[in-house]
Amino acid sequence: MKTDIEIAQEATMLPISEVAGSIGIPEEALSCYGRDKAKLTEEYLKELEKKPRGKLVLVTAINPTPAGEGKTTTSVGLGDALKRLGKKTVIALREPSLGPCFGVKGGAAGGGYAQVVPMEDLNLHFTGDFHAITSANNLLAAMLDNHIKQGNELNIDTKRIVWKRCEDMNDRALRNVVVGLGDSGDGITREDHFAITVATEVMAVFCLAEDMADLKERLGRIIVAYDRDKKPVTAKDLKAVGAMAALLKDAIKPNLVQTLEHTPVIVHGGPFANIAHGCNSVRATKAALALSDITVTEAGFGADLGAEKFLDIKCRMAGLKPDAVVLVATVRALKYNGGVPKAELSSENLEALKKGIVNLEKHIENLQQYGVPVVVTLNAFVSDTPAEVKFVEEFVRAKGCAFALSEVWEKGGAGGEALAREVLDTLENKESHYAPIYGDDLSPKEKIETVAKKIYGADGVTFSAKALKELDVAEKLGFSRFPVCMAKTQYSLSDDPALLGRPTGFSVEVRDVYVSAGAGFIVALCGTILTMPGLPKHPAAESIDVNDEGKIVGLF
Repeated sequence: MKTDIEIAQEATMLPISEVAGSIGIPEEALSCYGRDKAKLTEEYLKELEKKPRGKLVLVTAINPTPAGEGKTTTSVGLGDALKRLGKKTVIALREPSLGPCFGVKGGAAGGGYAQVVPMEDLNLHFTGDFHAITSANNLLAAMLDNHIKQGNELNIDTKRIVWKRCEDMNDRALRNVVVGLGDSGDGITREDHFAITVATEVMAVFCLAEDMADLKERLGRIIVAYDRDKKPVTAKDLKAVGAMAALLKDAIKPNLVQTLEHTPVIVHGGPFANIAHGCNSVRATKAALALSDITVTEAGFGADLGAEKFLDIKCRMAGLKPDAVVLVATVRALKYNGGVPKAELSSENLEALKKGIVNLEKHIENLQQYGVPVVVTLNAFVSDTPAEVKFVEEFVRAKGCAFALSEVWEKGGAGGEALAREVLDTLENKESHYAPIYGDDLSPKEKIETVAKKIYGADGVTFSAKALKELDVAEKLGFSRFPVCMAKTQYSLSDDPALLGRPTGFSVEVRDVYVSAGAGFIVALCGTILTMPGLPKHPAAESIDVNDEGKIVGLF
């Protein structure tokens, strides 16, 4: 059996100008990065703002397990299938982070015969967007420390610095560091911290900004510290906005690539959904909607994280209204939720499936709260038995959802046609009545409690003294109308990764809260979640290499 990278390396790609031309993008609207990648020009993006929008389909999933769910693979395969059925389709995805590529999760280009290419480029550096974001973030950190060293005119309290440095790599040793060691010329000695690039506020701002003017406005609002009078100090106060914008000038243009079947894909931005908002850029989504009859996009991790933030943060801010949601599950993952060890998932086990399907049930109920029609798809594995598939289908249909089996990993777009037909039937015959699950007028504390109770199924929320203090500060500073961005484990509906299935009788612990004023939301850190991941005992990096022919191997 061929690996994902082998399939991708054998692909015949069209020149990106041909892919662009298939959806009406003229060659002069492209800034090309070689033959296979391009950015859309600012002038063309402004033209697209005047065009009508197509339908928007969100792809999400149950909570991830070691058995895999295939959300990106399904998104790509669905886009290919819709194109095969004659629909003008564009796929809008996030850019992969280097952290998971070299850690344990792997890349984010899809898999099998439902992939985005060039796969290696996409997973490794791509067009340099993440490097630009990392540089902009760390420029702000450098200017902050330099300001303090050069006299601290803004009277910054060095004990209330909240801005972190970053890099796009899993590196637990950088979570807590001390900077400014050495002699007096080396800066002020203080405790500092690193986050992974995809968890930074610059990434969030980048993905939510409508254009350069909005980007600069949002960058200016970023709070980096508080002064000794407890007033916020911003990037604008440090006069850092112009230089940060200069670093991001090209990065904010969305990237155009293609699938193995030459369906256009706009890939842009890449925040994690467990510690950030988990959606690709607003610019990319809106461009895709203006260029297509149907846009297929995804949100990270399970529906309790990515989809919740897509529906409560991104759609609210950007004025987007999804027309349908595709919820991805696998028989293997459902049996894992039912207590079956990973090594035994290939054997038929209806009892475990019945126990584990409650995880899927909760995600269906959560999505239905938003008033958007739901299509459930099983990402097929060869070990699935007819009895298992039948059980899931009957369960799903009893919950009022459409159902289809997806075989896109093995068959590409042809394996997604059943799902595509269900999606088309849903778009044509079911109305979406999308609405967020909480209003702007609720307090931040009430918004956190609403998500915990309605989405996670918690009995309530326990706030640490520090979290309550920060919530009070946020309200006093005028941020009470902001939505909330919940940072918690992706492995469970609760904040405890060990609680699989559909946990009950638990309380969510919010240990800290901070304001992302530029992004426009309040972050609540739940349980033991961290904004800088670590590498596993045997990271994927150990198996990645370049062979004698100059080809990358071991990347998945």
